[in-house]
Amino acid sequence: MKQLTGPDAMFLHMELEGFPMHIGGVSIYDQSTSPTGIVRFKDILAMFESRLDRSPIFRRKLVQVPFNLDQPYWVDDPDFDLEFHVRHIALPKPGDWRQLCIQVARLHARPLDRNRPLWEAYIIEGLNDLDGVPPGSFAMYLKVHHAAIDGASGVQFFGAFNDVSPEPQPGPPPAPWEPETTPGNGKLLLRAYLNNLRKPGQVLRMGRDLLSARKRVRQGLERGDFHELGEIPSTRFNRKLTPHRVVGATKFDMQAIRSIKDSVAGATVNDVMLSIISGALRKYLTAKGELPERTLVTGCPVNVREEEERDKEGNLVGMMTTALCTDIEDPLQRLREVHEQAVSAKAYMRAQGARMMVDFSETVPAGMQALLIQAAAMTGLAEKNLMMNTLITNVPGAPYQLYMCGAQLIDSFGIGPLAPGMGLFHTVNSTVMKNRGAITLAFLCCREVMPDPELYKQCIEESFAELQHASKPRGKKKPTRKRKAAAQR
Repeated sequence: MKQLTGPDAMFLHMELEGFPMHIGGVSIYDQSTSPTGIVRFKDILAMFESRLDRSPIFRRKLVQVPFNLDQPYWVDDPDFDLEFHVRHIALPKPGDWRQLCIQVARLHARPLDRNRPLWEAYIIEGLNDLDGVPPGSFAMYLKVHHAAIDGASGVQFFGAFNDVSPEPQPGPPPAPWEPETTPGNGKLLLRAYLNNLRKPGQVLRMGRDLLSARKRVRQGLERGDFHELGEIPSTRFNRKLTPHRVVGATKFDMQAIRSIKDSVAGATVNDVMLSIISGALRKYLTAKGELPERTLVTGCPVNVREEEERDKEGNLVGMMTTALCTDIEDPLQRLREVHEQAVSAKAYMRAQGARMMVDFSETVPAGMQALLIQAAAMTGLAEKNLMMNTLITNVPGAPYQLYMCGAQLIDSFGIGPLAPGMGLFHTVNSTVMKNRGAITLAFLCCREVMPDPELYKQCIEESFAELQHASKPRGKKKPTRKRKAAAQR
């Protein structure tokens, strides 16, 4: 039995009707590389069963504390059924990219069953008409509740299914699993009483930390170490949302992204991806006649794990908010300004305290946390008091080629959740595909807000092309020679 932390439980409380709080991943595999050339569903089921001991997430479910007096607990599910969680479906013919995105969007829109372990995997066959994907390939869409993992711990969880060789060496057989006894209400209430005795001390410490953070921010502003963001404009992505979703993704060569990065002193790969998204948003909103004069702002989750917490489960993230500079037309100038804004945002987050969000969620009692989130959603507070226009998260992948049941991983991308007032989520995945570095940029949006995801994907690709062209070094123009006058005859 393990209690959820404040940040973990926050994602449970944030799960409202039409807003499931799970994160997902799509992996595409070429089964022709497997030893037999074919990967059967029973092979994948057997692989899952042999690796259930690699993470406790697989067989743990939630148990709530009576009257919501404390955060819930993870407990073993004595009725765990693997075949409920791993499912087999197929795309309709011809099995193209559009059909895959529609299927994944539908699956991602469905909430997980809270009476069971909070994850599901779908093996999707029939991928026969995707550019760059061999016919007969298959995909795996895996979703896990955000209460169980964040981006950093999710990489380890998703990695439980992959190997570094098409013929992995079999490990030792898993130990017999004996589910622990589910605790009764009396035990849960006693623990809640003892935990709540510590709350007054936590509130006092939090108050001191907030005062210190406020002082650091004031001093940093006076020194000019960073600046605060101005008013955040409202866009179509920040309106009232529906439960329906659209998904899209596009891939870039890693070396091309690095070449763009090198064109601006101090810029990072993340800065380049922010600039590509900025240009895409500018193009998309311009096409709709809705580009605001003020720049859009993005939130960027930041892993705040200390070295000793690197393998810790759950959520340990802070939030950096930075301007996307969508008010700048020139792509290279926009990249320079995005870099400067990101440097300022990082300094501001350090002054404020990178773990402030984590500490705050640990301090607020469970019942109050749930009431505050529900009240904000019911009153439309999230749409009226914007903290960001979109969210962009960076999820690093393995720096080497991966396989599942011998099938080579040839593409992958992640998908995040939406929340009231935040209807567009971007995920940046860096991976190695066919022994070549790649970055995949995926997005999730409300279908009513973005009825044309193909247009937004096109905007992303055009933004990249413009930035790549603008970043190419310009050689000095050679003086043209004057032509000699033709000799008179």
